Amino acid sequence: MVGDLIIGSESHISVQSMCATRTQDVEATIRQIRLIEEAGADIIRIAIDSKKDVEALAQIRKSVPKARLVIDLQENYRLITLVAPYVQKVRYNPGHLHHHEKSTPVKDKVRFLTDTAKEFNLALRIGVNFGSLDPSKKNEAKKDEAEHTDAALASVREHIGYMDDFGFKNFVVSLKSSDPNEVIDINKAFAEEFSEIPIHLGVTEAGMLPMGEIKTRVAFENLLAIGIGDTVRVSLTLPNTEKNKEIEVGKKIIEDVYAGRFRSVPRFVQEGLNIISCPSCSRVENEAFVELAKKVKEVTSQYADKNLTVAVMGCRVNGPGETDDADLGLWCAPNHVNLKKRGELLGAFSYEEIVPKLLTELESLAK
Repeated sequence: MVGDLIIGSESHISVQSMCATRTQDVEATIRQIRLIEEAGADIIRIAIDSKKDVEALAQIRKSVPKARLVIDLQENYRLITLVAPYVQKVRYNPGHLHHHEKSTPVKDKVRFLTDTAKEFNLALRIGVNFGSLDPSKKNEAKKDEAEHTDAALASVREHIGYMDDFGFKNFVVSLKSSDPNEVIDINKAFAEEFSEIPIHLGVTEAGMLPMGEIKTRVAFENLLAIGIGDTVRVSLTLPNTEKNKEIEVGKKIIEDVYAGRFRSVPRFVQEGLNIISCPSCSRVENEAFVELAKKVKEVTSQYADKNLTVAVMGCRVNGPGETDDADLGLWCAPNHVNLKKRGELLGAFSYEEIVPKLLTELESLAK
């Protein structure tokens, strides 16, 4: 239960989005919440990373009293006690619980989260992302092509165990990757093992339109058609004024599946240049990220037939992981862009310098 919304069972598949504005920009965030609500969003997510963000959240809540809000906790899990009065749900990432208070066992941190959720009648989402996996689980995983899947499943099993230990049942699980085939495979495996737990579906960093919709559609059509998936989020790289498109695309895919209209293929086949870019959200370090992603798409079109992956990531949350796995990775900081080549850091460049440098490295790899 997210407030009055049921996720799972026979209820409709709910559609979510996430604000791309900075949370402390109260007026802009309120405008975006209303934009997303008008598009038909069931749940809207906001990122909280500091006490100042919480102060802004309190102001935002006064202006949107009926919105179902979910907070994305980043490294500071203790902020849950401050945000709890203003929201219906909290998402935490098992891969981030090791950052703060390293001497405190992860299980104790999860107990803190569940105790607070019980007190305030909140839902929780255990949000596992291939771009920011729990380091301990990643190190334990098999060193083969299934490494990410092994680590993700090990992580989510551990945290479901914590939920059982603490007697907490009001939770949903998400297992996300930027590869739609991985999303299909891991969610099928999870649903077979944990058929009673609601699933939040998403292809993270799906990128720009139209490819972002295509990748998402492949995953959703394969999973929703066999009854896997209870709530969805379409993660697109969009300007702030177009965040409503995430809801519109999500609702359209669901409608098509229910009507038996399938537009995708059974598996996603990546041919040629693959550009991964994360959704515009409030965690983005510099709003110039969206324009940079568009520019990268434009200037790399001459390499469309090359089987290479370029990742353009907007923040520290999934940036390191996704750029490590790409042939070339751009991880955007507030004032510079980190450039990686197959996991190796080549340097930090200004937003003006980065595109020519990227093209030089891309030309080298293409040859």
